[in-house]
Amino acid sequence: MNLEHVDGDNKGKVVLFALSTCQWCRKTRMLLEELRVEYDYIYVDLTQDDERKEVVSELEKWNKDISFPTIVINDKDVIIGYEVDKIKAKFE
Repeated sequence: MNLEHVDGDNKGKVVLFALSTCQWCRKTRMLLEELRVEYDYIYVDLTQDDERKEVVSELEKWNKDISFPTIVINDKDVIIGYEVDKIKAKFE
């Protein structure tokens, strides 16, 4: 899985599964950056073939509905959707 990295304050391992065309995904990225959270992300719609299978399989472990955005924190917590209050509570 080729994750893109965004620098910020290390608040644990944070991975964002998103779509390049999704306004809620874009808002989630902007919020994470406002909160200065270091995170990795992948635009699932820009993956192909084996990489897409790998990404979808990983996402499905956390979100059976495969919806976006999905944030996985420290391989144990998950926030599905643009949930401002939950995101702020986790990272402020």
